[in-house]
This record gives sequence, structure tokens and C-alpha cells, in this order.
Amino acid sequence: MDTDLRDLFAFLAVVRAGGFREGARGSGMSASRLSESVRRLEAHLGVRLLHRTTRHVAPTEAGQRLAERLSPALGEVQSALDVVNHYRDRPAGTLRLNVPATVARLVLPAIVTPFLKAYPDIRLEVIVEDSFVDVLAAGCDAGIRYDERLEKDMIAVPIGPRVQRMATAAAPAYLEARGRPRHPRDLLQHACLRGRFASGAIPTWEFERKGEIVRVDPDGPLLVRLGASVDLAVAAALDGLGIIHLFEAWLQPHLDSGALVPLLKPWWQAFSGPYLYYPGRKHLPAPLRAFVDFIRY
Repeated sequence: MDTDLRDLFAFLAVVRAGGFREGARGSGMSASRLSESVRRLEAHLGVRLLHRTTRHVAPTEAGQRLAERLSPALGEVQSALDVVNHYRDRPAGTLRLNVPATVARLVLPAIVTPFLKAYPDIRLEVIVEDSFVDVLAAGCDAGIRYDERLEKDMIAVPIGPRVQRMATAAAPAYLEARGRPRHPRDLLQHACLRGRFASGAIPTWEFERKGEIVRVDPDGPLLVRLGASVDLAVAAALDGLGIIHLFEAWLQPHLDSGALVPLLKPWWQAFSGPYLYYPGRKHLPAPLRAFVDFIRY
């Protein structure tokens, strides 16, 4: 049966992502081209593969069966084609990484430019997403997360600084008006600028000194979405609205300038840095292999 391989890849991208727009983000094709490819495949096979509504796309029973068989088969095809990449003078292709906003802000800037200068034929696509996702289903080659949020059965490679800290700080104007907390529990009497995960959970503020861990859940005038709106909380802290608790590296320029004053520094909690993670495959895509080798050395 003379079926275009590109149509099969397009169909699988839509099924994995759960929609044409989502599939377009991960496949490098436009949503309209994906839709055209799926229609062409359905016409060629003579069977409907997707249920389509204005808000949702889901495979039919036939589509689900086809996707289940195609996924490993097309994975092998992609790996086989990518083997040729190893015979090029320089690796080429697209590398798609799924990362949280913190990594995009604090870790990748020191890596991306030298990596792309070393491998000019590689195109890097960074998808910033703070919720935990299945990187393969999202159409990505690898993800970067902290160790407590790594997927099981994945290969993990350290990337970026191996130790990071959470810092607590406030503007001098706030401290003049409200005073300085001396213990983490004193924060319960202060205006604190909080964050909420995409899941809706509001993380407690955790502190540690000499093995003692203190967790507090302070109140305050501002609540932002972690990742997407953190800069709004930083701006509010700079304006003296309240106390902020965030990655030390994120606040460091303002601590260095004196615009923010460090608070409770002996209690700042350290934790391990992030990891690049990807599924164990016999043949890694050449762009991913180049990136793994680059961050290792």
C-alpha cells in the first residue's frame, strides 16, 4: 500500500499531542499541514482515524489501533534514518527540549549559545512548560527537570549548577516599614509574595539550618503562577510590596545591587541541580547525542 511516510508521522504527532495545534508545536509542521496530511491518510485508508470537535481531537478505535502499532515502528524508522547523521561531518537536525521556566532562565543561557556555535547545523527548539509532561508524547526529544520530578525508566544526565539554593529577600523600604524577620516563623506576621503551581497547589516555604527543617505557609497580597509570572512577584518585591522566596540565582542581580536585602540567610535551603532526561534508546538522535556529549564535557 503506497502510503506517504510523512502522513503517518503527521497522524502520530496529532494523536500524541491530542490536537492539531499541539501537534504542530512538536512536529515542526503547521496545524493546517497536519490536518491535510491526516485527511489524505484517512482517504487513502478509507477509514476515519480521528474524532474531531471544535475543542477536542481523539483517535477512533481504528486510529488508536493504528497509533499503537505505528509508534514503535516509526520510532525505529526515525532511528534508522538518524544513523546516517553519524556519517556527516557535523550532526544536523532539530533538537526539542521541554524545560521549566526556571531552567530556561537560569541554566540554559550559559549552554545554548556555545552549543549552537559548536553545532551550527542543529536547530534547538525549547518548549517552556512547568507542569510535568511525557516528553515523547509532547513531541520532544528530552526534558529537563529536578530529580524529584524525573520520569521513571529514563536516563538522567546532570546539567547546569549541581547545587542551588532558595533565597528570601525584601526591599529596604519594606524592611523599614515592617521590620526584619529573625526566624522563618516570623514570616507568618509579614506580607509575603507567593506562587502557585499549574496544578493549583501553593508550595510551602521550606527552610533548613543544622538539620532542622521549618515549613511555613505565610499570607500576602500577591499570588502568581510559578514560572510564567514570577517576574511580576520580583517586581512587586522590588517595589516594597512584600517578602519574596525564590531561586537565589534569580534574585542575585537584585541582591548584588542592594535593591533587595537577603533575609534569614543561615536558613536558605540547598538542593541538587536539574537533570536532562531522555528515554534509553539504542540509537539516540544525532542532535540529542551531540547535546548530551556537550553538557558532559
